Amino acid sequence: MTKEKERKMFVGVVWNCAAELKLLLTAILFLCSLVTILQFMPSRFSFTPSNFSTCLSTPISPSTSFIDSISAINATSIPPPPPLTKNDEILENGVIKRAFNPSGSAAYNFILMSAYRGGLNTFAVMGLASKPLHVYGKPSYQCEWIPNDDKLKSITVNGSKILPDWGYGRVYTVLVINCTFPIPVGTENGGKLVIHAATNGGGDAKFNTVDTFVGLTETEQDFINFTAEFNKPPKYDFFYCGSSLYGNLSPQRVREWLAFHVRLFGEKSHFVIHDAGGIHEGVMAVLKPWMEKGFVTLQDIRDQERFDGYYHNQFLIVNDCLHRYRFQAKWMFFFDVDEFIFVPKKSTIKTVVDSLSDFTQFTIEQMPMSNKLCLEEDRGKSYRKWGFEKLVYKDIKRGIRRDRKYAVQPRNVIATGVHMSQNIVGKTTHKTEGLIKYFHYHGTIAERREPCRQLVNATAITVDRTPYAVDTTMRDIAGIVKRFELKMIGPVLQRTRQ
Repeated sequence: MTKEKERKMFVGVVWNCAAELKLLLTAILFLCSLVTILQFMPSRFSFTPSNFSTCLSTPISPSTSFIDSISAINATSIPPPPPLTKNDEILENGVIKRAFNPSGSAAYNFILMSAYRGGLNTFAVMGLASKPLHVYGKPSYQCEWIPNDDKLKSITVNGSKILPDWGYGRVYTVLVINCTFPIPVGTENGGKLVIHAATNGGGDAKFNTVDTFVGLTETEQDFINFTAEFNKPPKYDFFYCGSSLYGNLSPQRVREWLAFHVRLFGEKSHFVIHDAGGIHEGVMAVLKPWMEKGFVTLQDIRDQERFDGYYHNQFLIVNDCLHRYRFQAKWMFFFDVDEFIFVPKKSTIKTVVDSLSDFTQFTIEQMPMSNKLCLEEDRGKSYRKWGFEKLVYKDIKRGIRRDRKYAVQPRNVIATGVHMSQNIVGKTTHKTEGLIKYFHYHGTIAERREPCRQLVNATAITVDRTPYAVDTTMRDIAGIVKRFELKMIGPVLQRTRQ
């Protein structure tokens, strides 16, 4: 066959197959386009750019934030591979050996919230841990300091675990890990604190699972900043660490509480409010003027609701607050926003704490007030009065152990609770009667309505077997507090609603 005939035959074949070639080229183009798209999709898809490298040029690297978002999607959407299923089997002796196949996990080993340096050689790590693991197992923790300088060796110690909410946890219990090294660490070039959390057979006795995570990363400048704060006098005389706030809170009650306590604690005071879902638009309007004045810091902790702990994980929150601000405050107070601290007229909060300076911690006696009884003389005008001004009936039932709240000198506290700390260095006193007390208006903060539901024309009354007597201590100072608020932030909150 001549070359000319061969050429004509080839052209004929190509011409006859034109339709098939078009289809093939279209399929290849579609496939390459699909692979280009898939490189930006989560990795659960089995196709990858490397499978079709002949179709792709080198892609432009996406931004770091885009990579982070894709990694987050992968982390939350890709389930772990299912374990191999074991079947029952008959042994040589005729015994039927039954199989047990676990799926999933009951709870996370550890959920890190924060970690803070407490000194040149000590750290505190705050988080949530599986309560069953701690009740029925013996988990342990190792703390490792890894210097940024490769010439320095890492150092490892056993972590000391503290359970400040013992008995109150639900699926999760609060855990504070104290890491104390025998020598100062991080003094040069910084480093990172790594925690090794071992289950020691808790949950599944066949395995000792160890989860390793970075608790704290510290730069050289971070260490310099810490030592500066550590060595200078505290910025604040009085510091408030609030528990988790949730629900449909009353803006007016929050307004009263803030004005009252800013006046009580004075210019060198600060309040940290933790929003677990309770800071809606009305409450935010109340907080804003005081935030702008530098008295209030608001923290959004709503994400902790994912993890089932006691009372919106309030034990975790107060421990974080303690260690986050411990070197900024002389005294740190722990109480709720329906509770009002009171000191007698002839004293101030400063004279009270000065008289108790030999103690690391003191507790405060409760004065329980009715949340619905008001004076008959306030009929028709109670809506113009503040809550602590019109709720004047005090529960005087005897023989009841009532909750106390407390204050500490935070530098001497290792971990803390809601009603007191059991992990301190130093002494505690409960003998503070006559020095300081707090009035408790239980339930008023969570109700957005007029609290006066029963008007009484008597100095004493018994309601539902509970005896009450008139106590106008707080009513008498309401006018002073109102004038203080007006002086500090003006009339901006005058139209605040319940």
